[in-house]
Amino acid sequence: MTKTQHPLPEYPRPALRRDSFESLNGLWQFAITKSAQLPRQWEGNILVPYSPETRASGVGRTLQPGEWLHYHRSFAPPAGSGGRVLLHFGAVDYACAVQVNGHLVGGHRGGYWPFTFDITEALNADHNRLWVAVQDPTGAGVQARGKQTLRPGGMFYPAQSGIWQTVWLERVPDNYIETLTVTPDYDARTVTVRARTAKPGGAVNLWAVVRAGGVTIAEDWGSDEADRDGAVTLNIPEEHFFPWSPDSPFLYDLTVGTTQGEEESFDTVHSYFALRKWSCAPDARGVLRFCLNDRPLLLNGLLDQGYWPEGLYTPPSDAAVVHELQTIKELGFNLLRKHAKIEPQRWYYHCDKLGLIVWQDMVNGGEPYRLWFVTYLTNVLQPLLRKLPDTAALRGLLSRRSEASREEYGRELEATVEALRGHPCIGCWVPFNEGWGQFEAAQAVETLRTLDPDRLVDEASGWYDQGGGDVDSRHNYFYPLHLRPGRRTVALSEYGGIAWPMPGHEPPRRTYGYGTAKSRAELTGRYRKLQLETVLPQLRNGLSALVYTQVSDVEDEVNGLFTYDRQAVKPDPAAVRAVNEALEAEFEKVLKQA
Repeated sequence: MTKTQHPLPEYPRPALRRDSFESLNGLWQFAITKSAQLPRQWEGNILVPYSPETRASGVGRTLQPGEWLHYHRSFAPPAGSGGRVLLHFGAVDYACAVQVNGHLVGGHRGGYWPFTFDITEALNADHNRLWVAVQDPTGAGVQARGKQTLRPGGMFYPAQSGIWQTVWLERVPDNYIETLTVTPDYDARTVTVRARTAKPGGAVNLWAVVRAGGVTIAEDWGSDEADRDGAVTLNIPEEHFFPWSPDSPFLYDLTVGTTQGEEESFDTVHSYFALRKWSCAPDARGVLRFCLNDRPLLLNGLLDQGYWPEGLYTPPSDAAVVHELQTIKELGFNLLRKHAKIEPQRWYYHCDKLGLIVWQDMVNGGEPYRLWFVTYLTNVLQPLLRKLPDTAALRGLLSRRSEASREEYGRELEATVEALRGHPCIGCWVPFNEGWGQFEAAQAVETLRTLDPDRLVDEASGWYDQGGGDVDSRHNYFYPLHLRPGRRTVALSEYGGIAWPMPGHEPPRRTYGYGTAKSRAELTGRYRKLQLETVLPQLRNGLSALVYTQVSDVEDEVNGLFTYDRQAVKPDPAAVRAVNEALEAEFEKVLKQA
């Protein structure tokens, strides 16, 4: 096979690593049928983990609601003997059933979250067959789907389905570490590690080692909390206290193991963490500001859709992800708002390493959207409708009429926090965007406070603001910008979006954006004027976070700073850097003015 037939070979889960790892990415057989039964014949090959809708997959066909997407391949068990063999999926959109050698090993619902099956009992000694059957209702269902649609155009993009993140095997001990929760405490200078093992029975002891730059700085043994759970808290010495920030994104290495008795080791995993603290506090004039490690910080970032021209949700390579994130940082940004999507774990890992802060949207779902109301009418009448209540009376207009849909959102919210809580880059959760599937946002805030009390919450990005959370979150594309301080910290969480279809880079079917430039010089000039003449003066009025639309062009939407192929920065990069330096300088000046 060629190199392209082994895509994304890196270990997919940096925050819980083992030495045993075997990627199943590559060519699989596929078929799309009307039946859940194993197909009698296969249509050809598909390159996993690219969805069949993508060019990268080699298929280029859209899965329709009611159809079944079948995957098949053979595999050998990972090297070694004994223990258990786990089959991991980074994400499969939306619902799937998995068989190994004709035995059902499990099923899963939810297109953005990882899952694992213990397939030990279904394995043969050598030759094994894996079959995955997938359905995806896209807009015909109520599940989280983000910007996906079967009728793409404007700010909504092509649907994708099936396996879209790495699939891999690993051999583990019989009583392996099933979950690892790492909770740093910035003020106490500690980190608490909790591990849950796979099965009950017998005393399991936990040990943990923290290293800073390769030097062991803390090591301790924990005690059993329950039959399968253990916990240990380690103190970070003052001389090795290195807070995480965009300027200094220091990560501590963590090794965790379980033992029985004094000698026998059950499992060992590797992870990492950072010490950092989020809060909102008044500046010298009493204006609330976002604070990282008790210091006010201007959050200056971009809206990030996370789409790629060849792979839609799935990037072409790990190197492409790193290049994009590094360039964003070099341009002077420190924030990304991950919009209506959850990325593979390695994306967050690179943000952790580079010092890019992430505001994480919950992926929107619900019944089909009434865009005439939630987008067009509300935008036109935003001063009147921005604080419209999201109570039961509006559930029809906000696409959450069914109790089943609301219950599914609750499961999705919890799954998102559980999947991503370990990444220090995440500074804020965003439960709802512009009313898409919104309901009882105040309750969502309380749930997030319980699940993850150490991060900020932007209750309702854009409008249908219920007055809760930490952020007064505004979207502004059409009105004069007038902000003022309040009891929450002010964020301009979407604005800009100036379009320019750069010649030679994925010309769109239509040009979609919020005003169109005719040249690179005009785009640069309009970007500079917007930032320096409209946005910068609002820093004195309490503006503390900026999210410009957007990182890159996506399909028809050509309002990115990058082209869709990520080969060019559309405005003059030097001008972008200069603008960001001016914003930072003005913010620091405002902070010093009592």
